[in-house]
Amino acid sequence: MNLRQIWLDEIHQDSRYGVKGEILINHKSKYQEIIIINTKNYGNVLMLDGCWMTSDKEEKYYHECLVHPALISKINPCNILIIGGGDGGTARECLKYNNILNIDLVEIDADVIEISKKYLSQIGQNSWEDKRLKINIVDGFEWVKNCKDDYYDIILVDCSDAKEHATGLFSLGFYQECKRILKSDGIFATQSESPESFKEIHLKILNLINNVFNISSTLYGCVPIYPSGLWSWTFASKDINKFLIEKYENIKSIEESCDIWNLNYQSGGFKMMPNKILKELSK
Repeated sequence: MNLRQIWLDEIHQDSRYGVKGEILINHKSKYQEIIIINTKNYGNVLMLDGCWMTSDKEEKYYHECLVHPALISKINPCNILIIGGGDGGTARECLKYNNILNIDLVEIDADVIEISKKYLSQIGQNSWEDKRLKINIVDGFEWVKNCKDDYYDIILVDCSDAKEHATGLFSLGFYQECKRILKSDGIFATQSESPESFKEIHLKILNLINNVFNISSTLYGCVPIYPSGLWSWTFASKDINKFLIEKYENIKSIEESCDIWNLNYQSGGFKMMPNKILKELSK
């Protein structure tokens, strides 16, 4: 028996979501505990403060669903903001599009980026070397508060769960600032937690976004390593007439580059709101 093999669990509401493997690094940054564990079935897996963030095997379930519903709507040159995204997966998916002019990646914890470059290189791939990607080590809420009006075509919020240093990224003030800095036909997208294991936070996010933006829609899918496995991503815009219109000229090539996302997956995901969530939103 390999004594270095251990079980590592995320514990949530009296349930455990775990993998077995070898700890490659356990690092305490200024903001959080960062663990990388190497596993047989999931490859390298990232845990932040006791919560699973991503894995070599499953990351595309998350990153492809956050990025592509927004970006296929854009054929004009795009200026993109990614808040969070320190593993590089969201940037990698954005850089598949040839109309990307600039990506500002705003990550509060530089250590997440450096550790991801070393241990999660399969996720970030060559995105870190692309000259269109600009790295900014700063709090995401502070960044948006200091941006000028109508600046970004796409805003993608790829952050950790709503606790401690990430709490502000799930607030009314944050969503209002994002709307202010988003162009009139721009698209805002955020991971919006699980309707099952994080039901109250999920409902709060959807209600706040519905109150701030003119239109919004939530896509449901799975990220098997996360609590309950069921997850969501919410998209919003100021302009009803230009929201999530499939018009990118190379959709077929984007589909072929993906393991999870395609137009059929997207279409089904936007129709999967659990009825208990629909009832709560209708109150």
